[in-house]
Amino acid sequence: MKSAAHRPPQSDFGRALRVARKAKGLPQESFDQVSSRTYISALERGLKQPTVAKVDELAAVLGVHPLTLLALSYLRHPTPASVQRLTAHLIEEIDELNLVAR
Repeated sequence: MKSAAHRPPQSDFGRALRVARKAKGLPQESFDQVSSRTYISALERGLKQPTVAKVDELAAVLGVHPLTLLALSYLRHPTPASVQRLTAHLIEEIDELNLVAR
């Protein structure tokens, strides 16, 4: 089990969602098909936390992979190097689970 240092504060998913939404130039109302503007606002303010299914729906509206939103939650200030480190870490952990067909 990972230590608490590896878990982002609750508000970090909301920050990631807001950053991605603004980078895509989308208003909160763009998520009307999957959530209310009130819910999106609560997520972005860290008042609510989404389910995995909701992360998938939000990512679809943004046109990104759900892992992108989750990665942004853990990468407070993403840089090419920090993204590469996280990607390498994911590859290593998935490989250690012996789930990748060879």
